[in-house]
Amino acid sequence: MDITAALVVYGRFGVLPMRLLQGIAAGLLGPRSFDGGIATAALGLLCHYFIAYSAAAVYFAASRAMPILAEHFIGFGALYGVAVYYFMQLVVIPLSAATRRPFSMKLLIIGVVIHIFCVGLPIASTIRYFRAR
Repeated sequence: MDITAALVVYGRFGVLPMRLLQGIAAGLLGPRSFDGGIATAALGLLCHYFIAYSAAAVYFAASRAMPILAEHFIGFGALYGVAVYYFMQLVVIPLSAATRRPFSMKLLIIGVVIHIFCVGLPIASTIRYFRAR
């Protein structure tokens, strides 16, 4: 859901899907990722899914130690989406080779909303669903 939301939202700003995925790969390759064509776009998609699965694994592990995360999945899922957004912005991106972008309140709000509804809540609700089984 997260990558789909990013493609739709940034597409409205004129960012083409391949360029967006290459931008993710820029975290590893720096600006040269934009010269790599479909190969670096595929790398960006792979990086995105690695990060998404890592975020899900962290919540899963935390929910085993703290069952309240699965029991109250809506509130904690929303908070987790916000936490993932800020972790990406304040830790992952600064440590990456990606080019820094100027601050935008509009993009911050869009990013937080996307991470609540397309990252945190889906992860928490999926863990709640399978835990009940």
